[in-house]
Amino acid sequence: MQIVRRVLVTGAGGFIGHHLVKDLRRRGYWVRGVDLDPPEYEPSAADEFQVGDLRRWEDAIAACEGVEAVYALAADMGGMGFISAHHAQILHNNSLINLHTLEAARQAGVSRYLYTSSACVYPEYRQNETNVAPLREEDAYPAQPQDAYGWEKLLTERLCTHYRDDYGLQTRIVRFHNIFGPLGTWMGGREKAPAALCRKIAIARLTGNPEVEIWGDGEQTRSFCYIDDCLEGLRRLMDSEYSEPLNLGQDRMVTINELADIIAGVAGIQIRKVHVPGPQGVRGRNSDNTRLRQVLGWQPAISLEEGLARTYAWIEGQVAAALGSPVATYTR
Repeated sequence: MQIVRRVLVTGAGGFIGHHLVKDLRRRGYWVRGVDLDPPEYEPSAADEFQVGDLRRWEDAIAACEGVEAVYALAADMGGMGFISAHHAQILHNNSLINLHTLEAARQAGVSRYLYTSSACVYPEYRQNETNVAPLREEDAYPAQPQDAYGWEKLLTERLCTHYRDDYGLQTRIVRFHNIFGPLGTWMGGREKAPAALCRKIAIARLTGNPEVEIWGDGEQTRSFCYIDDCLEGLRRLMDSEYSEPLNLGQDRMVTINELADIIAGVAGIQIRKVHVPGPQGVRGRNSDNTRLRQVLGWQPAISLEEGLARTYAWIEGQVAAALGSPVATYTR
């Protein structure tokens, strides 16, 4: 395989992109990061950070100039509350981002292109029960994603495959299953379930009010993967010769109620769950990691409890700063 040393990370101001830039820099790569804004919580580690809008062709061309590989993470996205209410915006913006970035990479002579897809590509009809069968990569068809976000991801997977077949661009496709960790969005509507619950439980702990709102009955199921495992999986997939879509996530399924209980245990408090109406997404989802283990000889190793402990500590600090409260010590 050609040795790649100059890489582009799109979406480098976002949660996964920011962590990926740091990881690649630690491994000795020269990294250009591109996003609408720099990272919110600490400076970017990128050798070069371009503030750019990949919906614009000229910005995509500038982003891809002089790099050998692209990690394509840029997307207009968020948690269930956001993606269930902004279908047109998401489909429009992300389609432009991906069409421009992939074609710009081809014209720039990029050798490898890793597209970050999502478990949201999987059909709604396979996710109607809480005790759902783990989703295999081939289960994406016949297609019926629940939201425009999933349709856009599935379409771009197809586009990557055709660019590989027609133009020889070595594309890689990863399907994320609920990546979480510190330095990510934790409030404002775009945060995902682990961050939202960490925030709510931190508020409960710091204010003494044990009530924590949970959308729906809380019995919907998911699996959650810590950011460090995600980064290791991305590197391994980019370096592999595997070009078909591949799940990347934990295969331990928990309910949202159980997720809240784990976080409350980390915080050392008792909570009272208040179930309220709200978007819940599919009823159940879990990753089948059989192919991940076969292809990469590896699987995520950081436990949900350990990942949540690291994430909760950071989010409690953010909440305490926002509330003007000191962060008390806690035991796990």
